[in-house]
Amino acid sequence: MGKFKEIFSKPIFVKLFLANITSHLGSVIGVTAFMFYLLDRFSNQPMFATLTELMYSLPTLFVFFLVGVFADRLDRQKIAYHCDTICAFLSIVLLGVIYIGWMPLIFAVLFLQSAIQKFFFPAEQGILQGILSKDDFSTAAGLNQMVMSLFMLFGNGIAILIYWLSGIYGAIIVDAMTFIISAIFIRKCHIPEEVRLPNGYHSLKDLNIKFVAKDFIMGIRYIFKSKLLMSLISGFFVFGIVNGGFTVMPIFILKYKLAPESYEEYSILLGVALGGGVLIGSLIATTLLQKFKFHQMIVAGLLFSGCFIILASFASQTWIFLGVIFISALGLPFVNIALGGWMPSIVDPKMMGRVQGWISPLMMVSQSITLGLIAWSFPSILSIEMLYWIVGGCLISIGIFYSVILPKFMTIHFNTPSVINA
Repeated sequence: MGKFKEIFSKPIFVKLFLANITSHLGSVIGVTAFMFYLLDRFSNQPMFATLTELMYSLPTLFVFFLVGVFADRLDRQKIAYHCDTICAFLSIVLLGVIYIGWMPLIFAVLFLQSAIQKFFFPAEQGILQGILSKDDFSTAAGLNQMVMSLFMLFGNGIAILIYWLSGIYGAIIVDAMTFIISAIFIRKCHIPEEVRLPNGYHSLKDLNIKFVAKDFIMGIRYIFKSKLLMSLISGFFVFGIVNGGFTVMPIFILKYKLAPESYEEYSILLGVALGGGVLIGSLIATTLLQKFKFHQMIVAGLLFSGCFIILASFASQTWIFLGVIFISALGLPFVNIALGGWMPSIVDPKMMGRVQGWISPLMMVSQSITLGLIAWSFPSILSIEMLYWIVGGCLISIGIFYSVILPKFMTIHFNTPSVINA
C-alpha cells in the first residue's frame, strides 16, 4: 500500500491514470455494445461480430510505422489529447452511419477510430516512463492490471446494461463522453518539456517520408541490438494470436454451445469470472514481485493459464466453464505485471515510442490474421473447442520458449542501467 500511496502522490500520474481509465471504459462500452448489437441483428452471421473486432486490430498494420516515430518526435501530451478528441468526434459520426445502416460505412468509421486510438498508448507510455522512477514501474504495472481486472469484472456488465437501457445509440454517446473526459484530464496535466519532447521540438512538417523511414529503421536496430529486448518482443506475436482468439471465443462458446438462449446474461458472469481471476491474480503477483525474477513470473503465468484455457474447452456446463476460466485468469497478471515493470527499465526513454511502435503491429498482425481465419473457418472448419486448444497451446509454447531463452540474457545491459529485479 505504501508504494501505491507514493505513486498517487504524483499529480501527473493521477491525471493520466484517470484519463486512461475513462478512455478505456469508453472503448469497452463501445466495442461490447456494438458486438451485441450485431449478434442481435445478424444472429445467424457471427462473421460480422468477428469483423467488428478485426476493425479494431487491423488499422495497426496501416499506422504502425508512424505511431512510434510520432510519440518520440512530437509532443506526447498533444498526441494523447488529440487522440481522445478525434475519437469522440468519430463516435458522434458513428451514430449517423449506424442510423443509415450501411455496413461498409460503419466498418470504415470503426477502422478510422481504431487507427487514431493506436497513437494514444505509445505517447502515454512515454509520458509515464518520464515521470516515474524505475522503482515505480512495477507498481504502476500492477495498479494498471488491477484496474483492467475491474473493467473485466464490471465493464461488460456496464456495457450490456447501457445497451439494454438505451440501445446502441446510448452506448455510443457514453463512449463519446468518456473520450471527452479523458481529453480533459490529459489537457490538465503539467508535464515537463523534456518528458513531452524527449528528442527536442519537431513539427509535423518535419516528419516527411525520409525522416519517418529513418526513425522507424532506427527503432528496429535498437531492438535488435539487445537480445533480451528482442526475445521479449518476439513473444508478442504469439500474444496477438491469443488476443485475437479471446476477443470472440468466450462469447462464441456461450452463444453456440453452452447457453444459446441466455448468452448475454452469462457474458456478464463471464466478465466477473475473468475480472475476479485477474484481480486476485494481480494482488498475488504484486506481492510476489520482490521474491521472484520477472522471467520466472512470466513463464509461470503463461504455462498456468495455457493449461487451464485448454481445459475450459472440455466444459459441458456453463458453471464449470466459468470456474475454469476464473482459474485460468489467475495466471495472466503474472505475465502482464512482469512485462509492464520490465520493459520500461530496459528501454531508453528517447526510444520508448519506437519500441512500443513495434510491439503493437507485431501483435496486431497475428491478431488480425487470427480474427480473419476465425471469420473464414468458424464454425465450418474450426470448432469452438479447437479455438481454445489453439490459444492455450500458444500460451504454453511461448512459455516454454521464454523459459529457455530469457535466462541466457539476464545480465545484458542496453543503453540503460541493469534490468530491475532480473
